[in-house]
Amino acid sequence: MEETPYTCRQTLKTPAPISCLAEGSSDHFFAGSDDGSVRVYNQETLKVVKAIRGLGEVSSVVCMSHNAGGLGDIWVACNRHALRFTMNTEKMILAKADATLTLELGADDDDMLNELSLNQKNSQLAFCLDSGTVGVVDLSTKQVSRMKTSHDNICGTVKFIPDRPSELVSGGYDSRLLHHDFHQRTVLSRFDLGMSPLSESSGVSMSPPFILSSAMSPCGILAAGTADGRVWIGTGGEKMSGVSSGTSIKKKRRKWEGLKQDEAFTADVGHGPITALTFIEPRTLFTSTLMGKVTLHEIGSPTADGKLDISPKWMRETTDVNKVNAIIAIGDLIIIGGLSERGGGMIEVWERGLKSGDV
Repeated sequence: MEETPYTCRQTLKTPAPISCLAEGSSDHFFAGSDDGSVRVYNQETLKVVKAIRGLGEVSSVVCMSHNAGGLGDIWVACNRHALRFTMNTEKMILAKADATLTLELGADDDDMLNELSLNQKNSQLAFCLDSGTVGVVDLSTKQVSRMKTSHDNICGTVKFIPDRPSELVSGGYDSRLLHHDFHQRTVLSRFDLGMSPLSESSGVSMSPPFILSSAMSPCGILAAGTADGRVWIGTGGEKMSGVSSGTSIKKKRRKWEGLKQDEAFTADVGHGPITALTFIEPRTLFTSTLMGKVTLHEIGSPTADGKLDISPKWMRETTDVNKVNAIIAIGDLIIIGGLSERGGGMIEVWERGLKSGDV
């Protein structure tokens, strides 16, 4: 396994567990907590520069990209609502009443929002719910569209597909991946990880392959993390940027083909649930288990017999985050959030190329 020197630069403590992380603009990142707060950290100083309080349990934060400078606008998922906040304000601490827009998306108080996702143009907001429902909000009209096909259990993750203006993919505790056309509200393709056999090395798993997390590569590769310690990789929708030796550019298909079984594989990457993953390059991603085993993987090109595989390049255990809920990559930083051993909130900030003497 190759050495890629990521060193823990700093550990940040919060009163309540960190539930989600998001990259912001202008060298900031956001951390949502179970106690209804969102903190905005400066990447350089790692100090809190702004916060939102009193929201209810925060499950997801997404930032609207912009080029105007400042923190811009964010969307926060808490309980059954999605709230929009303008962060370019002199206020240091914002409250629920400062939301510029509130959308009630859950059917009732038990139908919690799990993840939000923004498309590349910031014009559509996708959401998924405990009821298994997947939906999209058109941000220009505020019209909410719910997909005709839901998951049979909790839907925990939803992602837009790059360069596909009407397509998204969702993953649920029913072990299914559903690929939707959100304009037509129809399912274009699906894959059931419950039907995918365990590898010989994994033996008997005590957990079903609930889909807990997902990440979408900018080139259209999908990665999904499961409760039984596996990562599922779908390369069928990969968009090739050029010709490499021995391979030709894939023609752009009428629809994304990322769930095609003959261009997908599963790999055992950790003992325990894969609660978080993130791409740092088109074919390079980090995965984290619930207990903090963080691994950097490279997705290989198909071998001569067409076999696809993923190889670990580097691994490290978290030291202060006892249970991992989220991981994001920003430049040379890897930021990991979750619970401390005592049940509070904890964030570890790792930096690439940082020598221990530099800390």
